[in-house]
Amino acid sequence: MSDVNIIWKPQPKQKDFMCRPEDEALYGGAAGGGKSDAIVAEALRQVDNPNYRALILRKTYPQCRELIIKSKRMYNGAYPDAKYNGSEHYWQFPSGAKIYFGSMPNQLSYLNYQGLSYSYIAFDELTHFTLEEYEYMISRNRADGEGLRVYIRATANPGGIGHGWVKDRFVTASPPGVPYKVKAKVKDNAGKEIEVERTRVFIPSSVFDNKALLDNDPGYLANLATLPDAKRKALLYGDWNSYDGQVFTEWRNNPDGYNTKLDTHVIEPFDIPSGWRRYRSFDWGFSKPYAVQWWAVDYEGRAYLYRQLYGCEEDSPNVGVKENPDIVAQKIRKIEDELEKGNNIYGIADPAIWDESHGREGVIADIMEKNGVFFNKGKHARLSGKMQCHYRFAFDELGRPRAYVFKNCNHFIRTIPNLVYDTKNVEDVNTSQEDHDYDAMRYFFMENPIAPQKNIKKPQAEFNPLA
Repeated sequence: MSDVNIIWKPQPKQKDFMCRPEDEALYGGAAGGGKSDAIVAEALRQVDNPNYRALILRKTYPQCRELIIKSKRMYNGAYPDAKYNGSEHYWQFPSGAKIYFGSMPNQLSYLNYQGLSYSYIAFDELTHFTLEEYEYMISRNRADGEGLRVYIRATANPGGIGHGWVKDRFVTASPPGVPYKVKAKVKDNAGKEIEVERTRVFIPSSVFDNKALLDNDPGYLANLATLPDAKRKALLYGDWNSYDGQVFTEWRNNPDGYNTKLDTHVIEPFDIPSGWRRYRSFDWGFSKPYAVQWWAVDYEGRAYLYRQLYGCEEDSPNVGVKENPDIVAQKIRKIEDELEKGNNIYGIADPAIWDESHGREGVIADIMEKNGVFFNKGKHARLSGKMQCHYRFAFDELGRPRAYVFKNCNHFIRTIPNLVYDTKNVEDVNTSQEDHDYDAMRYFFMENPIAPQKNIKKPQAEFNPLA
């Protein structure tokens, strides 16, 4: 083999990723792990099949340039007769196979791929994409001829608008390297039931897995190690709980702290004392989820989220269940009739439910009142509301926050730490995320405002909220 000209050779972690058999695989989590090289090289696997079409995606086309440069180094060396079409951004190989570079800069850009099919689809920096964009491209992932393998590969660092769904789909769904299986049943045209399965896996990597980079640029490790805390944890160690752009950096969910012995916002449920004030906050949603939260405030003004109702599709968290206001009201009424007997609950809601643009008969607040569910108009001041969230989440000199969340409020715990800032309105939360629990929380906190307090990062002493 001494006379073989090796254009590129995967390092051990890259090889692990490229050998995976799952339908979907995410590679990375930290910077410098050789992620982009791996997906560009992987695209070559089936170029000898004339029916093969591959697509490598970045969020914007300028971000594709580095990938195209990498492809020119690899593809020209391995396939001298392959040609790159600069105007259409694709490689054509002697067999007729093609590898395209694409982007999705706008909200509906994914529709540009309607009617097309690709055996291999790769997303570079998947956290820059929305779940809607990713799921649509799954429908474009199919064989256009015989002898083709169909699969999706992706790379990512923590952070970005897609941080939450990427983390849920790959990172927390199953331990690293262990496949996560999704099963479903469908019926064919004859009514016969067929069980199908789709698999996905997460392969973590970091700069320590990229010996070639560390040999070529020893200073790169120092570059990552000296970054600010959140960036360093994300980019050096691939920490999905701390990342640049995270809105609520104060948030802590420490499983060892469920009994309030360590710093955490998430605690074990307990029976709310009858003398505490109770609130119901509500963010309306139809095509997007609605969020109903029940809060209690103790005698010191500390708040506890003790129950929630979240209207989302089971397998698509940011898709609403499309329930009419009377159905939502009946669900709220049922919960309170069964679990809140004798308790006075003050309701605060999204001001949008008083909108009269479709006539008085369509006013959501009126429909809810007819079903015995009453709300007052919440304050919609976005920046003041966000600051109230910061004040509540901050830990005081005893290590205690001003807001706790019962650990059974799963959607709140899932979505709040994943919120990122808007790239244009840089002081506000990006509203294209799953921010419905956040909005409901804002309305409640604005109804119960507190003064700022410094966030003191120290373990909290044992705290008994009922003492």
